[in-house]
Amino acid sequence: MFNTLSLREQVYQYLSHEIQAGELRPGASIRLDVLSKKLGISKTPLKEAILKLECEGFVEILPRRGIVVKKMTNQEIKDLYEIVGSLESTVVLSIFDQITGVHISKMKDLNEELLIALEGNEFDKYYQLNLDFHECFLNLSPNLTLRRYITPAKQRLYDFTRRQYLKEWELVNLEEHNKFIKCIEDGDREGAARVIKEEHWGWTVHEAHAVQFYELDTPSEDPD
Repeated sequence: MFNTLSLREQVYQYLSHEIQAGELRPGASIRLDVLSKKLGISKTPLKEAILKLECEGFVEILPRRGIVVKKMTNQEIKDLYEIVGSLESTVVLSIFDQITGVHISKMKDLNEELLIALEGNEFDKYYQLNLDFHECFLNLSPNLTLRRYITPAKQRLYDFTRRQYLKEWELVNLEEHNKFIKCIEDGDREGAARVIKEEHWGWTVHEAHAVQFYELDTPSEDPD
C-alpha cells in the first residue's frame, strides 16, 4: 500500500480517509501501537502524520487520554465559515477584472452539473464539483499563501466526516452560486464579494442547516 508518496504522507492520507469514511468517528481513540502493527510500519511516520492532522484540527493529543478524533463544535465551524468567507471574498475583490466569459461559462456549467449530481444523490461527485466551482476564481489568485489557508479550512469542513448532503441546504448554496455569477456578469465587484462573504459563507444564513448536517448542539434561541 505504501509505495509512492513519502511514508508520512501515505499514513496521513490513510488516516484522513478513515476519518472521512466514518471509520474513525469523533471521540474515537487512535492507538499508535495498534496502527503500527496493523500497517506494518514504525511509529515515527505515524507520529508525523498525527502531528499534521492535529495542526489541521482533525485530532487532539490529550494528556493521559492519548490521541482522539476531534469533535467539531458550533464555534469552530462558525470560525471556519468566517475565515473562508473572508479569504474567498478577498480573492474575488483582487482578481475580479481577470474573470472572463470563459470563467463565467465554466461556473454556469458546473452549477448545472452540481444540480444533476445532487438530484442523483452522487454526493462524492457533488463534493468535487463544488470545489471545482470555487477553484474557477480562486485559481486566478497569485497569492499561494492565502490559498494554502483556504484549503485546510475547507477540508476541515467538508471531510469531517464525509456525509450525505442535505439537499435543501445545497439548493440554497447553488442559488448563491447563481447570485455570485449574476454579480460578475453585471460587473458588480463589491456585490460578488458580498455574496461570497455574507451569504455563501455567512454563518447566520446557514447555521440551522449546519447544526443538522454536523450534528451539533441546537442553536440558541433569538432572545428577541
